[in-house]
Amino acid sequence: MVGSKNLHFLIVSGLSGAGKSHAIKCFEDNGFFCVDNLPLDLVPKFAELCVQSGMDIGRVALGVDVRERKFLKTLSPILNELRDAGHTVEVVFLEAQDDMLVRRFNETRRPHPLGGDAPLLQSIQQEREMLVDLRRMADRIIDTSELNVHQLRQVIGHDYGRPEHRGKMMVSVLSFGFKYGIPYDIDLLFDVRFLPNPNFVEHLKPLTGVDEQVSDYVMARPQTGEFLERLYGLLDFLLPHYAQEGKSYLTVGIGCTGGRHRSVAIASALSRHLDERGAQAVLRHRDITK
Repeated sequence: MVGSKNLHFLIVSGLSGAGKSHAIKCFEDNGFFCVDNLPLDLVPKFAELCVQSGMDIGRVALGVDVRERKFLKTLSPILNELRDAGHTVEVVFLEAQDDMLVRRFNETRRPHPLGGDAPLLQSIQQEREMLVDLRRMADRIIDTSELNVHQLRQVIGHDYGRPEHRGKMMVSVLSFGFKYGIPYDIDLLFDVRFLPNPNFVEHLKPLTGVDEQVSDYVMARPQTGEFLERLYGLLDFLLPHYAQEGKSYLTVGIGCTGGRHRSVAIASALSRHLDERGAQAVLRHRDITK
């Protein structure tokens, strides 16, 4: 390949409906030269032209998806060709849970790219099976099930933003209900079902942990104060060590029975503490509306 300039390539792919198009826009806002759905056969020539152009192109994000039917067979050799030419290559894979993908397709009324007469859920599951090998190749997997577009932008900006914009560790604090299953993408999990349950207090039951009455009820328990003191101390100890080892993103799960009262109040308190200590906290309540 002519030229000696080395580029940083991001191959952005994943499940349809998981947010690839929005992610591409986020990468563009963070200084990447972005091309969506460039035929893979053209990628090596495209890289050569970027080197020869003399333009100030250092980081490139290429969006590929299932619409390019043969990309699963051709992607790996092309990535190897780019690496052999001296370029840095990363694969970013976006995914989401089936129920969330169904909801997104229903809300937008867009057909699934696999098309045909198959039910939507079947198409989603078929695509998931098709992309198993690609997911294994990924250097970074982003689960967007519980991320809105602003939170996805934060995640991408934190990990791939311009160097002058990086720095603080991003900590995602997720409240959830055990009755709806344990989130599979968390790094640390804390069970707060030992705290008295506001669900059994008649005037608190219809409220949630973001309401002051519920929060005051949870925080007034002596065991809550001791738990939070120990939790804060543990995370204050862990975060610098995680950062020292190069970890830039951490997900902390706080679970109670239904995910509406105790876990929400505790997660909110933890998020505030992390912000005060200089971490970039993103607060999410998975089951608060259930």
